[in-house]
Amino acid sequence: MASTITEREPGVDLDARRREIVARAEAAGLRLVRYLYCDNDGIIRGKSTGMAGFRDRLQTGIGLTLAMQAFTMLDHLASVEGMGPVGEIRLVPDPATFEIAPYAPHTGVVLVDMMSLDGKPYAADGRAFLTRMIGRAAERDLELVAAFEPEWSLARKEGDTFVPIDDSGCFTSYGMNVAAAVIDEIVAALDAQGMTVEQYYAELGWGQQELSIRHAPALQAADQQILYRETVRGIALRHGLYASFAPKPWGDQAGNGCHIHFSGWNRGRTVNRFYDPAGQFGLSELATQIMAGILEHLPGLVALTCASVNSYRRLQPQMWASAYRIWGPDNREGALRVASTFWGHEAESTNVELKSSDSSANPYIALGGVIAAGLDGIERRLKLPPPVAVDPHTMDEGDRKVIGADRLPTSLKEALGNLKRDKVLTEALGERLATSYMAVKELDVEAFGKEDDAFEFRQHIYKY
Repeated sequence: MASTITEREPGVDLDARRREIVARAEAAGLRLVRYLYCDNDGIIRGKSTGMAGFRDRLQTGIGLTLAMQAFTMLDHLASVEGMGPVGEIRLVPDPATFEIAPYAPHTGVVLVDMMSLDGKPYAADGRAFLTRMIGRAAERDLELVAAFEPEWSLARKEGDTFVPIDDSGCFTSYGMNVAAAVIDEIVAALDAQGMTVEQYYAELGWGQQELSIRHAPALQAADQQILYRETVRGIALRHGLYASFAPKPWGDQAGNGCHIHFSGWNRGRTVNRFYDPAGQFGLSELATQIMAGILEHLPGLVALTCASVNSYRRLQPQMWASAYRIWGPDNREGALRVASTFWGHEAESTNVELKSSDSSANPYIALGGVIAAGLDGIERRLKLPPPVAVDPHTMDEGDRKVIGADRLPTSLKEALGNLKRDKVLTEALGERLATSYMAVKELDVEAFGKEDDAFEFRQHIYKY
């Protein structure tokens, strides 16, 4: 059985790469290697192999029950035909993702493709979905380059309660100083894994941090989001702290977004196809069509990008969380923000930010959905509505209606209903992934609907 990396990197000598990885693992004195994946509920899961079997399992993978893609964040099993106690898939590692974990002793990490026993990509695998969407874009000489921009909160656990590490203000040096020891180790750990840190600061909420890493081609960007989350949480635990990526870890504090910055390049990544100096705000027609497609599908797309019950506590007006379906230049209340370019580097730095996104999403599914929606905008040559340069919540309701500035869904249940009716997105996901994904989310809606707010906050704060 071969990893799907052969389809993404023609000419790669997989045997040579596997030998190189084994040599690195042995030289580092590893005892375990974790085979990690992100499930339909955005939870990072996996199995580990001992070093004695690592060489063989780089090719054969590790077995996993079909049921796992129907598990919720609460470890409830959603009812999905063919995802019960019978049947198995393989977790087959992508050798390009192997890293030595700086946060776990004598441990390596590799990300996996889910493969059916016949050697084909498993239809319920989010990573396979993103790979398909990348292939569809490539047919148009288009390669999406992206960066996930996560916010997260540092907390201590006191009894059964999670408490922010400080009550510092936005961008304060005090907030940075309180977290300095943890941040220093995180930056070093990210750098050791090839993830280049771009910016860091203490954010608005108590204990809230924002640390961004450099953009990458779409699949690598999603892979890095998984490795980033693992690294931040792992290093925090070494300091006796919890790092929470939950959209709303505390009801009275700012929520944690995970904005997606993206641009579209030619397949050689030599030309940013989003840039046109003659276009409005420097955007090309292609860029505006992709943006229009995303806005068109956003009512259902947020079920993929704002993917938890907890997400909709954050997605509120006048909280800089993009509660309306609008776009504009540097408008942080809009779902799509045209980011300011860097002086002297306008062509390469032109990019768009999707703000209606958080880290409870499976990054492969979220980014795959963004590409699918954008491609529909290209195929239908959709036009953008007028840009909005004010807080949309302050606009007259009639004026918002004229430009389609609708309020985004106020609950995961509402977003899932929109997703079910969105044939472009559900057909892109495919029947097996769409069915299992929605079943998992619907069971979450049902389960949390029976519990109080405290249960919701507690479950999300340490699961994400």
